[in-house]
Amino acid sequence: MSDQRNISIHVPVLARVEGEGALDLHIKDGLIEDLKLTIFEPPRLFEKFLEKRETDQVIDMVARICGICPVAYQMTAVHAFEHLFETEVSPWIRDMRRAFYCGEWLQSHSLHIHLLAAPDFLGFNSVTEMATRHAAEVRRGLRLQTLGNDLIALFGARSVHPVGARTGGFYHAPDVDSVNKILARLQDAREDASALLSWTASLPLPDDHQDFISVSLHHEHEYPMNAGRIVSSAGLDIDACEYNDHFREFQIAHSTALYSLLHEQVYLVGPLARMNLNHECLPQEILAQLNDLKIRFPSDNMFHSIIARAAEICLVIDEAIRLLENYTLPQQPSVAWKPRAGIATAATEAPRGLLWHRYSLDEQGLVRDAQIVPPTSQNQARIEQDIKQSLQAFGLNHDEDALRLHAETVIRNYDPCISCATHFLRLNVQRD
Repeated sequence: MSDQRNISIHVPVLARVEGEGALDLHIKDGLIEDLKLTIFEPPRLFEKFLEKRETDQVIDMVARICGICPVAYQMTAVHAFEHLFETEVSPWIRDMRRAFYCGEWLQSHSLHIHLLAAPDFLGFNSVTEMATRHAAEVRRGLRLQTLGNDLIALFGARSVHPVGARTGGFYHAPDVDSVNKILARLQDAREDASALLSWTASLPLPDDHQDFISVSLHHEHEYPMNAGRIVSSAGLDIDACEYNDHFREFQIAHSTALYSLLHEQVYLVGPLARMNLNHECLPQEILAQLNDLKIRFPSDNMFHSIIARAAEICLVIDEAIRLLENYTLPQQPSVAWKPRAGIATAATEAPRGLLWHRYSLDEQGLVRDAQIVPPTSQNQARIEQDIKQSLQAFGLNHDEDALRLHAETVIRNYDPCISCATHFLRLNVQRD
């Protein structure tokens, strides 16, 4: 006996996947026989756009890849070029870049937790519906997100597609008064961040344990953000220049999105992977709060990603305060550099996970070709694997609406990159 149902579900504008997606389930004898998460991304063509461009043009252009995490794309490109050019930046530049990146993690994580993920766990269809019962929590989330945006604009001139970064540093240094105003707001935000961490730990998260490989940067002296080696829970420990020797991108028939494997195995990038591999680098105050909340990392529960994001919000607020509290104007916001031919590679940690860039440059410093591997594409195979395992544990006897909602909750938990494309998830369930 076969029961086939086709359900079209329109999801909100700030949605689950970039572009158009479809999830096809084939359930037979109470088991998932086939599952395909299909992503219909239009060709972005950014890597081709970058050819024959100067490095500072590239830095401004890659910011347009994502409206939510432009700093990640800029900083990864900057580090790649400076590694090749053997450019030594000042301590001020390194610190301010980290503060710049802190703003992005703060706004991105705040947006995801409050506007996208929390409504799922609390049984609401949207953040506006959730606000009728949790108005204070939504206002807190918006405060934190706004603060993150303003911290980005402090260095980037604007929070969306910022234009302040360049090879060798920044075009301009913010004035002391502007920094002090942001610093005061960061200090006030500590209470919000701590309350947010406790709140996420209190959410009714599914108890869904899975085996997966965590991949992230690791730095000897700090929680990784814009520097470090690429490591994994399976023993990987490489420099960014070795990425293509261990990771493989490939096309699959049912999706226009590239998949990625590490030594032919599915892996996870993102806040939970970072926390699993780097939790010991957190400040003692955050570790103590996690201990009081009885939250342990490493965790094999994918839904603990929301708690990892909240812990990282606490981290970046503390980091930004540390970096800005003794701020002084530099003599110069950038250093000189000379172009050279060669291969430029770098990896940083975007809010959603490991971001890797590779550029081939000529003697004038013009890009010959580019390869950019964003975190969302690296997580595609893991998302598909997670949906299958999570739905099986959830119970396939549920009706299609319940299966669809649970699948969307799993997908949204990864915070796939958001673009201006159409956001739509179609679910086709076939039962035998």
